[in-house]
Amino acid sequence: MDVKHIYMDADALLEGHFKLSSGNHSQFYLQSAKVLENPRTAETLAEALAIQIQEYGITVDTVCAPALGGLIAGYALASALNVRSIFAERVDGTMTLRRGFDVSKGEKVLICEDIITTGGSAMEAAAVIERLGGKVVAFAALANRGFCQRENGNTTRQHNCKLPDTTPFFALADFDFAMYTPEECPLCRNGSIAVKPGSRGN
Repeated sequence: MDVKHIYMDADALLEGHFKLSSGNHSQFYLQSAKVLENPRTAETLAEALAIQIQEYGITVDTVCAPALGGLIAGYALASALNVRSIFAERVDGTMTLRRGFDVSKGEKVLICEDIITTGGSAMEAAAVIERLGGKVVAFAALANRGFCQRENGNTTRQHNCKLPDTTPFFALADFDFAMYTPEECPLCRNGSIAVKPGSRGN
């Protein structure tokens, strides 16, 4: 599966000057919402991801997605795995479960994002699950920005990856784009102004 081609066909591989959720800047941005607006494409990607997880031999009871970015990917993956789908969301800046969602003690939960960069939001959701007594058995995303190392991937784990190296991480492709701090960003130096197209911005 050529995931990069799927993103390009959906006009979801953006080029410009972007401020990421981490605060860093990049010339490229993956706008997964444009890919996932097509239900058939979402289903196809989720089924491919589910095959990886099933072949690894992990038992999953529930998929939990950090809102808002991971919501559709998480629901599609839960459907492909035929398990329950829930989501965590921020309330006053703190990730939590609302809307009647709960987790049983020992429940095996997979945390799913659309994109994993450093894994910060995924780890916030994982902490919520673990506080409630659930067990996080894996992490998954449609695409890996290259800071974390996915199963059968080609990237090397970087120091700023927040996902635990003891828990498997599945993704369909690696997108290794250069990122810069605002102070080091060459685009800023050329007078360009970064825009924030993600779920926490515009």
